[in-house]
Order: sequence, then structure tokens, then C-alpha cells
Amino acid sequence: MNKKTKSKVAATAVNLQTSSGFWLAKSEPDVYGISDLKRDKRTLWEGVRNYQARNFMRAMKKGDRVLFYHSNADPSGVAGVATVSALAQPDPLQFDKRSEFFDSAATKEQPRWSAVELAFEKEFARVISLEELRAVKALSTMLILQRGNRLSVTPVQPAEFHAICALA
Repeated sequence: MNKKTKSKVAATAVNLQTSSGFWLAKSEPDVYGISDLKRDKRTLWEGVRNYQARNFMRAMKKGDRVLFYHSNADPSGVAGVATVSALAQPDPLQFDKRSEFFDSAATKEQPRWSAVELAFEKEFARVISLEELRAVKALSTMLILQRGNRLSVTPVQPAEFHAICALA
């Protein structure tokens, strides 16, 4: 992340106590896409291994709405909406020695990583591409659009959430 993006992320983290209740979560569709969530109805959003993204998940509240973003896709973009259906809990993969997300420093008494449960809300008729998002002036300050931002979970302002839903 560049300095400007780091500063914006830090400022956003300070404002988590007054969370807007809107988020964006990234996943590669060939790993777990919106159609998988639609089929499963709910999933534990596990495997996040960035402290800031983890902290954002810990700030999520039940009922918060989440833009489901397909990353490393053609096209990359927002594919639908999910809802936080359970608060952050210890990510079970950190304790599984067979998992690529195993963390030998994590203990049951002091877990290092968290995961929230997401429930399917809706799949958009089309993916709202990254290029399309960049073209909307009202979205210019979104963290997902900032150069160098690679966080898999980020907060979204209510106006940004509604603007994206309107594009769908």
C-alpha cells in the first residue's frame, strides 16, 4: 500500500466505532464466488490473514450488508450482496495443521484470526466491473479503488453501497 492508502485505512480504522454497517469482501470466484454463497446460503468468511482486514471483520455487526467482490476475475467487480449473519469468531483454519491458513502461534485461548458468517442476499444480473466503479465520481474515495489497496475486507460508506446497488 502506498502512504496515502495507508493513511486512509488508518483513518477508517479510527472511525470503526461509528461503523456505517456496510462492507466489501473480496473472493476469487474460482475459489468461492457469489454462486457458491447462493448455493450454500451461508458461509464462514475464513482464511483472512491481514490484521487490518481482521479488525474490520471484528467491527462488523449482525445485519450489516456486504458487497461481494470477485477479484482476479474477468471482469473483477461486485457480483452481489451478502449480510453478516454471525459476529466474528475464531477462524477454525488457524488451528488446522493441514490448512494453508494454519498459524502455529494461534491458540484456543488467544486466537489470532477471526471470521464472520455471511449469508446470501442477492446475486446481481451482471458483475459491476472495477472499470465501471472507477468511472463513478461518487465512488472515487472507496478503499477498493485506491492504488495499492489489497485488503480483502474493507468498510464502505452508505452512499457508495447504494450507488453500486443502483448500477446493478
